[in-house]
Amino acid sequence: MERTVCRSGSQGERELQNTYGTQERAERFYDQQILDHLNAKMREFVARQEMLFVATSDRSGACDSSFRAGPPGFVQVLDGKNLAYPEYRGNGVMASLGNISENPNVGLLIIDFVHDVIGLHVNGTAQIVEDPAMRAAFPNISVDPAPGRRPERWVWITVEEAYIHCSKHLPRLAKVSHTRHWGTDDVKRKGGDFFGAKATPR
Repeated sequence: MERTVCRSGSQGERELQNTYGTQERAERFYDQQILDHLNAKMREFVARQEMLFVATSDRSGACDSSFRAGPPGFVQVLDGKNLAYPEYRGNGVMASLGNISENPNVGLLIIDFVHDVIGLHVNGTAQIVEDPAMRAAFPNISVDPAPGRRPERWVWITVEEAYIHCSKHLPRLAKVSHTRHWGTDDVKRKGGDFFGAKATPR
């Protein structure tokens, strides 16, 4: 039977729990909800999701939050302690990967807005693995069926914490038909200069 793992919490967490009187609630959450691995239900949940949010920071603590998406199961659950998501050709900035190269600590937030209306936090350490090396290690890893969607590399995460993001304030969304232009370099199809940044004085 897979068991929960209680963690001590960061110093900041503990100090604010004491300040605001939430120690009892926090201890209950630590003891009942936080695992140091993905249990069977978590693995099943991740394997059917189509999006995730990624938080990284560089060595000085400057943060970046990004979004990743793909077909159901684009996040590969390697085992209970490891998962990986593909990195496709993007804008060339490499913000998330650049941070990971300096600081391997990452936080993932995986939310199902459509079916379960629930979320999963996964915190851990990441490494960058080139696609050929990933496929050599895991020959049965899936191939993205969408034209123009071929991973250049992968972010491999070793899980340190996994816990629920409650459904209380999550909206339920409905999927609608939408043409996605995977892999395009067409400026308009990528959103163009939607926010008018190009013409904004620096």
